[in-house]
Parts: sequence; structure tokens; C-alpha cells
Amino acid sequence: MSAVTARPADSSAVLPDLLALAAQSIDAAEGLLAAARQGVEGLIFRNGRLDQKLLEGEQFAAHGYAWYATYVEALRQLLGWARRLDDEGRLGELEALIVQAGFGEYLAQMAGGIAMSQVEVVRPTDLGVSDSALHAFYTPAVATLVAKGNTAHVRSGIAHLVEGALAGGSFGETGLDETLSLVRDQFRRFADERVIPHAHEWHLKDEFIPMEIVREMGDLGVFGLTIPEEYGGLGLGKTSMCVVSEELSRGYIGVGSLGTRSEIAAELILNGGTEEQKQSWLPRIASAEVLPTAVFTEPNTGSDLGSLRTRAVKDGDSWKVTGNKTWITHAARAHVMTLLARTDASEPGYKGLSMFLAEKQPGDDAEPFPDEGIYGGEIKVLGYRGMKEYTVGFDGFPVKAENLLGAEPGRGFKQLMTTFESARIQTAARAVGVAQAALEIGLRYALERQQFGKPIFAFPRVHGKVAWMVVEIMIARQLTWFSAREKDAGRRCDLEAGMAKLLGARVAWACADNAVQIHGGNGYAEEYPISRVLCDARILNVFEGAAEIQANVIARRLLEGAN
Repeated sequence: MSAVTARPADSSAVLPDLLALAAQSIDAAEGLLAAARQGVEGLIFRNGRLDQKLLEGEQFAAHGYAWYATYVEALRQLLGWARRLDDEGRLGELEALIVQAGFGEYLAQMAGGIAMSQVEVVRPTDLGVSDSALHAFYTPAVATLVAKGNTAHVRSGIAHLVEGALAGGSFGETGLDETLSLVRDQFRRFADERVIPHAHEWHLKDEFIPMEIVREMGDLGVFGLTIPEEYGGLGLGKTSMCVVSEELSRGYIGVGSLGTRSEIAAELILNGGTEEQKQSWLPRIASAEVLPTAVFTEPNTGSDLGSLRTRAVKDGDSWKVTGNKTWITHAARAHVMTLLARTDASEPGYKGLSMFLAEKQPGDDAEPFPDEGIYGGEIKVLGYRGMKEYTVGFDGFPVKAENLLGAEPGRGFKQLMTTFESARIQTAARAVGVAQAALEIGLRYALERQQFGKPIFAFPRVHGKVAWMVVEIMIARQLTWFSAREKDAGRRCDLEAGMAKLLGARVAWACADNAVQIHGGNGYAEEYPISRVLCDARILNVFEGAAEIQANVIARRLLEGAN
């Protein structure tokens, strides 16, 4: 018997002409966004141009505008997903209710306020939106979806339909084609069989992910997914990277993130390396013979890469590197560092930076950095374990001259910029995977935990949390996959990738937090896996561009591109 007995699913919960209402509401949302842009421009533009000082002073409004734009794009992609399913005859009741709840809630938040963080809610008035513009937003379609979209009845209907998902049911049709569905199934099985049974122990013991798992991932092609076949990879697109990253991160974010450094290194080499460098490095990265690490961040610089102080000085047939780096993931076990350093001290900012493929010996816990000229130590972290974080120092560390990426100095920042889109797409996919893990763990506990003579899933404020996780994960997933499709099509997608990362990180944290709430006190106990997922989810709003930086980038891109 179903645990949700109060409001079982029924087709009458789906609004008539739902997709038409959704399309009409997007038109209204775009009108509100245009009014918001006009209002924000009035705050941060001077003489028809964006003024950096005014932007800094009006961060709340500018970043709020980025969030409103992200919501509009997210709704657009949710509708696109539903239309594709409808055309294929796969738009079922669950998918329709996801659309209905998603539109109802996001439209309501656009009118009443979007939470940029737990303590920052941006409202239309903060963006200079007039009362008349807000009134115009409330078209009949918007009013209908706000009133009847994310209701208790709809949430109960969604909960009823996903109640059996853990036993082979569905959290909603994803819309993948047959090939990507097979890829997804393969990596879901790998996560279920090889990762999930051990992930919590790895976390609690703060252990490296076993090399056996890394080798198996190499055999499955994880590290060469998007590397062209001519260089030993599988030659697949960024959408496949999303699918794989999501499923592996659903198992454990550390496993899902193992491929991130390979993805960054491969893209750096493909876009900026010489042919000799491609032939030498890419096949070994694809096979996991070589594990890379990304060595960019320095103490007190964060996202301000133009302030990097680590220097590389030419010395015969090598470069000698001196300086300090921090928050370097998987540094000890890596064979090569994609290392950003300043090669021209006379060039300020980004111009004097170069990228190196700096070879090193792998280390371990006892001796993380066995090479001369390199030292460092582990940074103990709350979550995102399995690869470990390090500070790394260099004191005349030698790098072969032939390992200067592209064989020309001063191009490092431009080379790094080419990786930002893919890195943020992949991070968004990891966020969706972590959110999915929270959903599945929370649902399982809600169905098993008995209180007052029935599973706690029967209570509306429990199954309602699960239902909203289902909805918002699908929104974040479709936005992420859209950015990947744009990348695969060869189109610029830094805006879309940034939006996917911004929303996906918030969704992951919200899902983890609500799954802990479903567990009650047990969720705060280390023995329960959801405690790990909560710690893992928190980092997603910080790395690969903190939420504030990401919103700033989105705002600048939209506002500068509109004028």
C-alpha cells in the first residue's frame, strides 16, 4: 500500500493546456527580466556604459539580476524538455507535474523574491522594477501557475509517483537518447556496485579513493570521455561528460570529481598545446596512466588570478618555479600539474602568466611530495574527500622547457579561460549528482522510518520535501544539459554554464539540507551517509567560482552584451 494516502496522484492535478500556459508565462517572465535589466542599468551604468565601481556598490541588485535571468533560462529549458517528451509521446503525469510545480514555484519567487543565499532574498523592487511592470508580469497564465502550480496536492501527486523509484521506478523521464541512456545505466550500475557500498567508509576514514577504483574508471573510459579518438579517447561530447559525472557523483562526489582534473588538463592541451604535447600527453591521460592535478589558486588570491605571484624563471633547458599554491586537489597522487605561473614579472595582471605541464612523482600520505623543490601538506576538510586537498610550495622546482604549454610564454591565462565553460558544466553535473544522492537517501529513510504507526513519508511536510527535490533536480539537470549541448555545438556557452553551476550548487545544498531534516537527529550523526552528502554539497557553492563571483560574471556578461 502506498505510504502517501492523503492525496494520491490523479491526472486531474495536471492543469489543462499546461505547456501552453508555461510558454505564455515565459513571455511574461522575459518581460519582467527586461524591466529588471532597465532598472539595474539605471543603477550601474554611466554614460551608457557599465561602470565597475557602480557595479561593486550595487552588487545586490546586479547579482539579483543574474539570478532572475538564471530562473528565466531554467524555465525555458524545463519547457523545452517537456516539449521534446511530448513530441515523443513520453510526457507522462509525473513529468507534467514536475513542469507545473517548477513553473508555479519559480514564477512565484520571481514575483515575491529569489533566495540568492539563506540570508539574501532579492525582490523586483531591489532591481528597480516598477509596480506597473510587476503587475504586467501577472498575466492570466502566470497567475494560474502561481496559484495552482506548486500546491500541496501537486506535491503529494509527485510523491506518490516517485514512491517506488528506489525499486526500479523513475524520478521522471530525463529525455536522453538511447546511446546516452545506455551510458547512464552503465555508470549507475558502477556507482551502485563499486562506489556507494564503500563511499561512507572512505569519507569517515578520510582515505584516498582506492587506485583499484581509479583503474576501473580508466578502463570504462572516464578520463578520456571527451578526448578525440585519434588521441586515445572516446571522442564523446560534453553531454556524455555530464551524464557520467552526475552518476559517479551520485555515488560519491570524490569519485565524480576524479575526472575533473583530467578534463581540465585535456582541454588545456587540446586547445593550447603543440601537436607533440597532444601526442605525448592525451593518450596517457585518457588511459589513467597519468593523473593530472590543477595548480592555479594561491593564498590570498582566490578568483583574482591576475594577482598570482608564483614565478617561473628560464634556466637553460628548464624553468625553475618558486612560490606557493593552495587548495590543490589530488596533488599528492598526481603525475603532472597543470601549473599557472608568472614568467614575465614586468607584465602586470594576466599578461605575464604561462601554463606548464609540470611533471612530478606521485606520493602518498607518508610522503606526499617526494621530488626535490616541491613540498606541502594536507588541508583537512569537512567533505569532498577521497582525493585530499593540499597546500603546495615550490622552491626552484624544475619544469622541462618542452612542457611549456603551447611552447610560447605569456598565454597561460587565455589558455586557462578556454577551460572555464567545460569546468563549470562538469561542476553543475556533479551538483546534480550530489542532489540526486540526497534525494534517494532521503526518500529511502522516509519510507523506512516509522513514526505514529506509519512511514514518515506519509506526512505532507516530509513527502513534500522529497517532491520538491524531484522537481528542482530536474530543472537543474535540464539547464546543465542545455549548456553541454551548446558546448557540443561549438557555441559560446560561458553564460549558460555559469547559470547551470549557480543554480545546481544551490539545489545540491537545498536537497542535502532537506534530506538531513527528513532524518531528524539521525541526520546529524556521522554514521548516516546523509551527513557526508551535506558536507560534500556545501563546497559546490564555493569552488569553480563562488556563487557571488558566478553571479557577477553572469550579470556583466548579460549587461555588457545587451548594450
